[in-house]
Amino acid sequence: MKTIIVATDFSAEADNAMTYAAAAAAEKGYKLVLYNLYKTSIHAMNARISGSEIDQIFEWRRNKHKEIAKMISEIYHIQTDVYFATGNFYEELLNCIQLHQTDLVVMGMAEKSLEQDLLGNTTTQVIDRLKFPILSIPLNAKYNGIKHILFACDISRGIHRVILDRVHDFAADFGATVEVFYVRQKAEELSRDQELELLDASLNEVDHYYKQVHSSKIIKAIEKEITTSKTDLLIMVPYRHGFWHSLLHKSKTRVMASGNSVPLLSLPL
Repeated sequence: MKTIIVATDFSAEADNAMTYAAAAAAEKGYKLVLYNLYKTSIHAMNARISGSEIDQIFEWRRNKHKEIAKMISEIYHIQTDVYFATGNFYEELLNCIQLHQTDLVVMGMAEKSLEQDLLGNTTTQVIDRLKFPILSIPLNAKYNGIKHILFACDISRGIHRVILDRVHDFAADFGATVEVFYVRQKAEELSRDQELELLDASLNEVDHYYKQVHSSKIIKAIEKEITTSKTDLLIMVPYRHGFWHSLLHKSKTRVMASGNSVPLLSLPL
């Protein structure tokens, strides 16, 4: 049985991601783990609330977390568990991943804003920092099955076999067709070179096809193809740039995550 972690903080974005993940888990028989990190608010600390009162708030939050997990289990008829912790968000998330031998982390994504473009948010930061599959769910996304996957990749840079295996497994689980989408900034034919042979070999058990477009605006081309192909899920590979390079070039995966209209599965190496 595969296990999915959903990061919850009781926000609208997190609640929607939890509903999306629960519906998918119910369809495929996955286990769901609700991850929540509690931090004492700055207002509570400034008010100098006593230790016993903080403990009461902590216990109330943990009980609420358990109640939500029970409700999800009863509504969707799936196995659920909870991971409630304090401390560092990323360290505890890694502990949760290891404890439950997780296959995927699901997080909500707020609507695009200037602040997100400049600073990012928790979801984009997790995509940047964790070498683990992250599925980010836009606020208005609803689960209606996954039949078409848009795998936006840079074939010229090469695609690692591990990534291709993950794309294959995800598509096979949902019986989805994979569109391998490649944007070239110069007009040239997509040659059937060694990389395409590797793609064919890795995806040979799932329906897949290739599409190449010529454009200098990669993000716009991907957004247009999402609409044209009526895709249910976008898959991208976040490439890690050096510090100086990252100042000049934003991660396309991060940009798509913060402004996307469909769920984005980030598959890092």
